[in-house]
Amino acid sequence: MRKKIVALGVSIVLALGVIGCGSSDSSKAEPTTAEAVTEEAKSEEAASEDIASEVNENDQLTSVNESSSSDAEFVYTGDPVTIKVGANITPHSEVLEQAKPILAEQGITLEIVQLEDAITPNTGVIEGSLDANYFQHVPYLEQFNEENGSDLVSIGAVHYEPFGVYAGRVSDLSELPDGATVAVPNNVTNEARALLLLAQEGILTLKDDAGIEATVADIVDNPKNIQFKELAPEQLVNALPDVDVAVINGNYAIEGGLSVKDALAVEANDGLAAQTYGNIVATSADKQNDEALKALVSVLQSKAISDYIKATYDGAVVPLY
Repeated sequence: MRKKIVALGVSIVLALGVIGCGSSDSSKAEPTTAEAVTEEAKSEEAASEDIASEVNENDQLTSVNESSSSDAEFVYTGDPVTIKVGANITPHSEVLEQAKPILAEQGITLEIVQLEDAITPNTGVIEGSLDANYFQHVPYLEQFNEENGSDLVSIGAVHYEPFGVYAGRVSDLSELPDGATVAVPNNVTNEARALLLLAQEGILTLKDDAGIEATVADIVDNPKNIQFKELAPEQLVNALPDVDVAVINGNYAIEGGLSVKDALAVEANDGLAAQTYGNIVATSADKQNDEALKALVSVLQSKAISDYIKATYDGAVVPLY
């Protein structure tokens, strides 16, 4: 603003100088020196007001952008702290990277530990090398606790990754041959999810009460005589050339270069799976009220992160907030 005032002053001085050096022979309705200076000043003042208005608008836009990155409901106010969070690379680590600068403003240093399997993130929390993890859904967490005698808890859901059926040797589900080989995840909760999706598409029929704990024993009709190949979730994409189709977790599909748009079938957004399999932040029971972790979840559930997920993953990852 100081520069604008100086510029205005210089303009007026220059205007005076130019008019003062003008020919004395000027005639007819030429404006007087005073009138010229007044008009010049008015013009400069109007320009200054326009610039000030633009600056004001830009300031407002900046303010909106800043608020979009700090709209978390809970804000940490304690001493500076570092939290370590274990996560799969896609999309979990990428989403956490977006949360880093927001948490830093609150005095929280977020250290992301990238892990590729579905066991280490939980054992890390149990052993204390991690404060929390972000990679799983509640059914898997409950299964893990039951099998390992652990007490991990969910402290908030963030997003949902639709399961999809992806083409291997067959590019149309209606063309599945008799005895087709279908690759599915080898853990109980995700295999159930795969079976529910196949049932959704009419490829097989499950018992009415099978629900999210469905197993192959719950299949009551298998007209195509489907043969199931159970594999670790992270191996499913690489197995596609050797099977007719594979039912793949959303995050592993993304990591493998697949798009949800390429899927032959996808879980219904309003189905049982969408209501059940939201990906969560989990920690140990004794840390579930930790304020830094509470702030982490609040940021991950904010509009800023929701907007990032929508803009980045094209429907393969769906924010829950």
